[in-house]
Amino acid sequence: MVASASDMARQVLDATDIKRAITRITHEILEKNRDSEDLVLLGIPTRGDELAVRIAAKMSEVEGRTLRAGSLDVTMYRDDLRMRPARALEPTDIPDDIDDKVVILIDDVLMSGRTIRAALDALNDHGRPRAVQLAVLVDRGHRELPIRADFVGKNLPTSKSERVQVRLSATDHTEDSVSITGGAA
Repeated sequence: MVASASDMARQVLDATDIKRAITRITHEILEKNRDSEDLVLLGIPTRGDELAVRIAAKMSEVEGRTLRAGSLDVTMYRDDLRMRPARALEPTDIPDDIDDKVVILIDDVLMSGRTIRAALDALNDHGRPRAVQLAVLVDRGHRELPIRADFVGKNLPTSKSERVQVRLSATDHTEDSVSITGGAA
């Protein structure tokens, strides 16, 4: 069977582009927040937590002190639990008290905003941050909720029939990349 044009993946970011985006996001977070002292970085599994680790490492390099990223599983807070098969729970690991801190939520792709809404609900069970900011590698539009990212690696307008595939080395055991598949033939 021959793959149609709509099944072919079109790479839009390679490993160098992703590294550059992470560096830019890191500097933008530090500029907006003056420094890293009151920041808590939380990635949303499965790729947001790897991105959070990379941002924390870059931030540690820039700030000259060690920062650790955590993860926030939002599975049980999703509004589509009854519409899709249950997914395995991922660990929630919050490295610091979030009360009166600036929490940076980090995810790979922002689309409808529903995952971020779930993350905000999950955060409420862990404390009351002074502020919550959102960093994403890719913003593809198609918002269903009034949520926007504060820090974006790449704005990537797509059709709803297309799929954005983020691959990261630690999670996917492959070279870092972002590709688009699907769409009209």
